[in-house]
Amino acid sequence: MNFEFTDEQKMLRQTTRRFVDQEIMPHIQEWDGKGSFDPMIWNRLAELGLMGVCIPQEYGGSGMDYNSLAIVCEELERGDTTFRTAVSVHTGLNSLTLLQWGTEEQKLKYLVPQAKGEKIGAYGLTEPGAGSDVAAMQTTAVKDGNSYVINGQKTWISLCDQADHFLVFAYTDKSKKHKGISAFIVERTMPGFSSKAIKGKHGIRAGNTGEIFFDNLVIPEENLLGEEGEGFKIAMSALDNGRFTVAAGACGLIEACMEASVSYCHERQTFGKEIGKHQLVQQMIAKMEAGLQMSRLLVYRAGELKNKGKRNTRETSLAKWQACDFANQAADDAMQIHGAYGYSNKYPVERYLRNSKAPVIYEGTREIHTVMQAEYVLGYREDKPLNKMLPSWPFELEEIK
Repeated sequence: MNFEFTDEQKMLRQTTRRFVDQEIMPHIQEWDGKGSFDPMIWNRLAELGLMGVCIPQEYGGSGMDYNSLAIVCEELERGDTTFRTAVSVHTGLNSLTLLQWGTEEQKLKYLVPQAKGEKIGAYGLTEPGAGSDVAAMQTTAVKDGNSYVINGQKTWISLCDQADHFLVFAYTDKSKKHKGISAFIVERTMPGFSSKAIKGKHGIRAGNTGEIFFDNLVIPEENLLGEEGEGFKIAMSALDNGRFTVAAGACGLIEACMEASVSYCHERQTFGKEIGKHQLVQQMIAKMEAGLQMSRLLVYRAGELKNKGKRNTRETSLAKWQACDFANQAADDAMQIHGAYGYSNKYPVERYLRNSKAPVIYEGTREIHTVMQAEYVLGYREDKPLNKMLPSWPFELEEIK
C-alpha cells in the first residue's frame, strides 16, 4: 500500500484549491442566493484541464489517474457542492461512461469535446416514478428504420439547461424488464428535446437541476451506446463512477465544515474561554476528523481499484454511503458549534448543512447502500464481469479502443 500522493497529484490539489479560494469562495454566497453561478466558471474549469482530468490524452483529457478525479471533486466541494456536482455529472457519469462503453466514433464525436470542456455532458436516468426502482421507468425508444424515436421524461437532472449531450436510458423492450433497457446519446439541439429547471431546492442552489423531455425525438441508430438491452448494466457502471465522485466530494465538505468550525472555535468565547476548550465541542471536532480520514481511505481505495482496472462496485458503494453520512453529520455539528449564528448566512455552515442532504439521497440512497453492503456480506450479491471495463491506468491506447 502506498499512501503518498505523486508530485503531479499534489500540484493538481494546489491548483484546484487555489481556483476554489480565488474564484468560488468570494462569490458563492451571492450565487447561492440567486440560484446560478457565473458561466465563465466553465471556461476556467476547462482551461485548468479539470473537465477531463482522468480522460486519456488521446481523447482530449489530461490523462491523469482516477484518484486525481477524486482530488478535484474533493477540492471543488470544499468550495460548494454545486461545482463538484457539475464535474460528477459531466466527467463521472457521462464522459467516463463514454470512455468505457462508446465506440471509437462516439468517443471522437462526443468524448473529445467534453474532455476539452468545449461541450458539457449530463446523465438522464431518474424519472418521476423511477428512482431507486430503475425498472419502473416509462421512457421508451422505438426502432424506426435506421433511427429510434424516444418519448418520455427524466427528472432531477443536473445541468438540465446547460448540458449539450445527455446519456439517456429508455426501454427498447419493456417485456424484458431490466434487460430491455438501452442507453442513448441525446443532443440538446435534436428536435423534440426540451428542459425545465426545478426551483425552490433545499440545497445546491447555485446549481442547475430540473427535468428533460422527449417528444417524438428521433435519434440515429449510431447514437445507441452499447448494445440494445445493455442499458441497465451501462447505467449501473456509470453510477460506480458517479458515486466515486460523490464520495470524494463529501470529503471536501467535511473539510470545509471543519475549517469553519475550527476558526469559530478560536473566535468565540463562552464562560471565559474559547469554545474549543469545551469537551463536547471537541467531541464534534474529533468526529469530523475521524469521518474525514476514514472517508478518504475508502475513496482512494476505490480509486486505486479503478486504476488497476478492477470492479469496484462494492467498495465504491461503501465509500459513498459512509462519506455522505459523515458529511451530513459534520455539517449538522458545524451548525451546532456556531450556535444561533450558524442558522444565518453570516457563516457558511448553514449552506453546508443544506448541501449535505442531497448526496445522502441521490446516486443510491443511504438505505439502498445499506442493503447492498449487507447482501455482499451475506452472499446474496455478487458482481459479475462486465463486457467492457474502464481502462486501467496508466492508459495505453490499445486498451481503450
